[in-house]
Amino acid sequence: MTAYLNGQFLPLAEARISPLDRGFLFGDGAYEVIPVYDRRAFRLEEHLTRLQRTLDGIALANPHSAGEWRERLQRVISESDFDDQSLYLQVTRGADSKRDQSFPKDLPPTVFIFSTALPSLTAQREDGIAVLSAVDNRWLRCHLKTVSLLPNVLLRQQAIDVGAAETILLRDGMLSEGATSNIFVVKDNVLLAPQRDHRMLAGITYDLVLELAAAHAMPCQLRDIAEAELRVADELWLTSSTREVLPITRLDGQPVGSGKPGPAVRRMQAWYSAYRQRVARDGEGGGRGDG
Repeated sequence: MTAYLNGQFLPLAEARISPLDRGFLFGDGAYEVIPVYDRRAFRLEEHLTRLQRTLDGIALANPHSAGEWRERLQRVISESDFDDQSLYLQVTRGADSKRDQSFPKDLPPTVFIFSTALPSLTAQREDGIAVLSAVDNRWLRCHLKTVSLLPNVLLRQQAIDVGAAETILLRDGMLSEGATSNIFVVKDNVLLAPQRDHRMLAGITYDLVLELAAAHAMPCQLRDIAEAELRVADELWLTSSTREVLPITRLDGQPVGSGKPGPAVRRMQAWYSAYRQRVARDGEGGGRGDG
């Protein structure tokens, strides 16, 4: 498996960073995870735009132009063993000569890219998944996709420990997101989602789902969603770049709606699949969510 690290393409097993790298010491960096289908990165421009927002948010200069990113990412994709991939890129503030929390001056950033096989989630898409809820005790800059993920890791592990797939996070009694995903609610044929703000990371799939809903005239509201609304939802969905759209069929051990994937998620999954096929045929410029 080929990785990219600071200007070099090399076997992943040979990639090394300094123990003084600020990503290792402080979680001082940004990252993106990009799905790849048939060796083509999906919604790459949107991912690079979000990367830029995060870098701006942590005052870290982008080390590459969009064209340079595309070139480096495509080479890692091309040299992977898999057609469908989960492509990871990370930028940290670099390795200093000492451990000091203040920003060092003129320090070259660390840039790392690697790819793994995109997991198959056919059973989860068909049957649905179980989740649990927990209080969202993370920091208040969740709109930035940084590598400081320990709070998310601990929250998701709560779900893993009881055999669930994800943890839904509640801040002051309101839905924020999942520990590693965005969450949608369907009630009375209306799609509900938390609106973009500092409490959540707006996912690339979150945006695509909203595009598809608008294109197909599915009623949608972006607003605060109370915990009580989750408990009486007709459907709950989980979305992320590598998991696409998954139905949630159990919340805290109780069935969601009928306890089976509902008709709304089936329609959204079909629209998502059709969009993916159109992009594969026509390229990313071949349309947004319509069709």
